[in-house]
Amino acid sequence: MKEYVITVRETNNPAILKFETNHFLTQHKNYEFKNIDEAKDSPLAQQLFYLPFVKTVYVSGNFIALERFDIVDWNDVKDEVAQQMVEYLNAGEPVVLETEKTVKVAVTVYAEVTPNPAVMKFVASRRIVPTTLEYKNIDEAKDSALARELFHFPFVKEVFLDENYVSVTKFDVAEWDDITLELREHIRNFIADGKEVASAQSMVQKAQEAPVNGQQENLDDTSKQIIDILEEYVKPAVASDGGNILFKSYEQEHKRVNVILQGACSGCPSSTFTLKNGIETMLKNMMGDKVNEVVALNG
Repeated sequence: MKEYVITVRETNNPAILKFETNHFLTQHKNYEFKNIDEAKDSPLAQQLFYLPFVKTVYVSGNFIALERFDIVDWNDVKDEVAQQMVEYLNAGEPVVLETEKTVKVAVTVYAEVTPNPAVMKFVASRRIVPTTLEYKNIDEAKDSALARELFHFPFVKEVFLDENYVSVTKFDVAEWDDITLELREHIRNFIADGKEVASAQSMVQKAQEAPVNGQQENLDDTSKQIIDILEEYVKPAVASDGGNILFKSYEQEHKRVNVILQGACSGCPSSTFTLKNGIETMLKNMMGDKVNEVVALNG
């Protein structure tokens, strides 16, 4: 614990005396209190106002200055006041209850429909996470404060996060016209308050548990080529619809590509059409006879 020592200094104003300390008292802020009511956030200043001759209390980085009424002379009371301050400070009592003001982050959020009628995409004007994160329920969302809050809405079924957007999957009990504004404002306020969308620890863990896409050294050449095509041509398109696609495996015997769909793509009525007439056709054209079909393992 710090041990405080106080040095008494006179000022140009004979009514004001400075009590300098050998440690900082505030976080680079200055305070002036004219009475005990104004000093509600300073327990020390409140205590000093119980001295009948104290008119004003100034608290700065490394000193406390007191202005007195004319009923006493500083020479008669300064040592007693200094001793009282030393005892107070060395008891570990607070000087000022300083609260860090939350700086609002300038951000806008707009809602965007997706091909999946059960999913709405909420796009932020700034990056909110460095990688994709998917939560199927509130238990899975233990490391994401934003996702946890969204799951407290009874109509939220799933939450998917990617760099600058949140895809929310709803239950059928609610209509988007009734809930979109509420969700958009909640997400915007969360980001504007500077809160952590997902814990840094969970991000590190996500990186350590890199999906197959990040472990290409263990894959055959065909799988690597498929991943490159998905990354370059498919992912940007599905991301614009509020979803994501992950390469899972390639079955050489059946020439089958297995993928995982996330976000708006998961469970989307048009996902089958997209797989067969979009992704599958593209891979067949670009990979020749190495690919017969593309299958989504989760829908």
